[in-house]
Amino acid sequence: MAVKVGIIGASGYTGAELIRLAAAHPEVEITYVTANQYQGVRVDELYPHLIGISDAVFEAYDFKTAVSKADLFFLALPHGRGMEVASLLLDADHQVIDLSGDFRLSDAATYEAWYKTEHTSPELIVRAAYGLPELFEEKIRESTFISNPGCYPTGAILALAPLLAKKLVKTENIIIDSLSGVSGAGREPKPGTHFCKVDGNLTAYKVGGVHQHTPEIEQYLSEVAGEKLVVSFTPHLVPVSRGILTTAYANSMGKVDLDKVIEAYNEFYKDKPFVHVLSKSKYPETKNVLGSNFCHIGLAYDDRMDRVIAISAIDNLVKGASGQAIQNMNIMLGLPQDMGLRGVGLAP
Repeated sequence: MAVKVGIIGASGYTGAELIRLAAAHPEVEITYVTANQYQGVRVDELYPHLIGISDAVFEAYDFKTAVSKADLFFLALPHGRGMEVASLLLDADHQVIDLSGDFRLSDAATYEAWYKTEHTSPELIVRAAYGLPELFEEKIRESTFISNPGCYPTGAILALAPLLAKKLVKTENIIIDSLSGVSGAGREPKPGTHFCKVDGNLTAYKVGGVHQHTPEIEQYLSEVAGEKLVVSFTPHLVPVSRGILTTAYANSMGKVDLDKVIEAYNEFYKDKPFVHVLSKSKYPETKNVLGSNFCHIGLAYDDRMDRVIAISAIDNLVKGASGQAIQNMNIMLGLPQDMGLRGVGLAP
């Protein structure tokens, strides 16, 4: 019997992607979708690309209705908005996958400092498994509550994790540059994402170690490395709809054989269906993962600087958000990780 799924906060880009992916999943039935401002509107009216895919109608969120209609819930709500919703659904013995940043960090004080929002459910933080399957599959499998990673952290952590886990690089002076498509800013219009601002333009933003994804990257890379580390992270906005290209720089312990580094990456991601390590002198392109749940990783070694360069490409709305949430759902339900996610990139 198909699992009954609810998507709360379904009118944004991640909500639309959840509907697109879940509607094609052979073991899922979408039985509840909410968007308070679009109550009574059909999903395919707001998102015409879903015509013939979903005939669901947005409802205003109501707890009693929700628990009567679905067994597993995706929360695609803004940061700070889903804490109470998650708490009530978990208390009612329902499974929850939260796509906000509310439960990604290990303590409420750090969350409040970076997100500038009070954390009203700190007791739930310890219950949330961090939903990066390539690193934490067993914790995800045993949990009923998943905190889906951020898009930038997904690309950055996957790019760097093997280097740190295998002690191939130093933990000091790690630099991460990420370039993201405009959809990462969400569906709501903002001055910085207006067409006239973005078209033909490249810009850095939240420069100087102030982006809210910085502590998330540091927390889980520190866990992989076995020691506390800090990173220099700078995000950039590029004039495309989708995709994140991350270039990470880490100082090596000494001279490096790149072939052995690539071999180490292949070993680390062995049996991880969504990470593909590219061969020597091949580097990721966002178009090659567009619309897919794949992460492509390419590697280089700067002999002059004794520095390993790891480059990753993901679709920010799929592996960076909704696709990864479906992947986590599959693990929670004991299904193959790639069920409903076998589509490849849309290049050209």
